[in-house]
Amino acid sequence: MTIRRVVPALASADLQASADFYSELLGLKAVMDHGWIVTLADPEHPERQLSLASGDASAAVAPDVSIEVDDVDHAHHLANQMGAEIVHPLTDEPWGVRRFFVKSPDGHILNILGHPESRTS
Repeated sequence: MTIRRVVPALASADLQASADFYSELLGLKAVMDHGWIVTLADPEHPERQLSLASGDASAAVAPDVSIEVDDVDHAHHLANQMGAEIVHPLTDEPWGVRRFFVKSPDGHILNILGHPESRTS
C-alpha cells in the first residue's frame, strides 16, 4: 500500500473567514469546496494542501487528517486486524471517494481514503 498524500484538516466554525485567512497569508487557493469542507492548495505545488472543515457530510465526527492511499480496502483490513477503533465504516461516498475513519491510540481521527478508479490491486 502506498500513501499518495496527507492533508491536515483543521476544524473551522467559519469556513469562509478561515479560507480567506490561509489564502491571504499563505497564497493558497481553493481546490475543493463542498460547503462543509474546503481544501486549499499551493497553486505551484498542488500536492501541498490544507483542509478546513465545519463537520462532515456523512460521519458523526470530523477527521483531524485525511490520508489518501492507493488501496483503501487493504488499509481497512489492516486497521481491523490491528483491532483499531473504526469510527466511520468503509463507505463509497457520493463525491467519488471510498473511505473510513479510524481512531489512533492518542485519539486522533484519521480519514483513510482512496479513489476507486485509481486502485492498484
